[in-house]
Amino acid sequence: MIKRIVEISSARTYLSIRYGQLLLRQDGEQVSSIPCEDIGVLLVDHIGVTYTHSVFTELLDKGAAIVLCGGNHHPAGMLLPIESNSVQTERFRQQIEVKEPVKKRLWKQIIQTKIKHQAKLAGKDSDVYKSLMTLRHRVRSGDPDNIEAQASRKFWPVYLQDLTFHRNVNGKPPNNMLNYGYMVMRAAVARTLCSAGLLPCLGIHHRNRYNAFCLADDLLEPFRGFVEDKVRDVYLERGPVYDLDQETKAKLLEVLYEPVTISGFKGPLMVGLHRTMASLQRCFSYKQKNLDLPEI
Repeated sequence: MIKRIVEISSARTYLSIRYGQLLLRQDGEQVSSIPCEDIGVLLVDHIGVTYTHSVFTELLDKGAAIVLCGGNHHPAGMLLPIESNSVQTERFRQQIEVKEPVKKRLWKQIIQTKIKHQAKLAGKDSDVYKSLMTLRHRVRSGDPDNIEAQASRKFWPVYLQDLTFHRNVNGKPPNNMLNYGYMVMRAAVARTLCSAGLLPCLGIHHRNRYNAFCLADDLLEPFRGFVEDKVRDVYLERGPVYDLDQETKAKLLEVLYEPVTISGFKGPLMVGLHRTMASLQRCFSYKQKNLDLPEI
């Protein structure tokens, strides 16, 4: 079953649980009721939202991820279920003990896929398509030459066919839409990692001691292209949106339901995430050498 993404961005919204249902009330009136088991991610993006403690415990028990945003609409924190897999301890151990050469090999695969997606988004008629595909083949184990950054410098100027556009978290639109899309995808990736019995804090490349989601950031990379494709479509349709409204956010959330192909699997991206994270677990246990990564 495809899990739902529930985004709350209205003031005076009160969340509670009753009989396994997430209840949404506004001004004392119930406006919605959603089965907790149907929710994959709860995204709270308004400082005026209030909730009971059971909202968190019930959703976590059902395997959902909870993302809480601050007043700047950036994620302030994320809650993930601790017990989400019956063999979690064994998989934690395998993840901790995996050898460095394996991590470097997996990172190479991730970066090659990311660059391939960038080339496809740029288009075969683009001036940078061939150079991006050439860079893809130059990625070595662990990407010691930082080919990832070289590819990004070529990709972003042609992303919108606007040489003035630069990828910057605090930059002009559609940077804000990219920020939002990446945030949602990151939460979905982190949730799926937990479902696979893995620790999202122990990365294969990202190692910031202050980042609790290093592995989620690693596995976000091959899925960024889907966000970038969706954001570009919305931007070309609506133009620059300086304050993300409910309609724009809803369009961006659709990225998790877009069709994707991953090693023979064809279906919604949110379901395909499980295919990739399960393959990562098999790589950690030395049952598989290559990740099952998405095609765009």
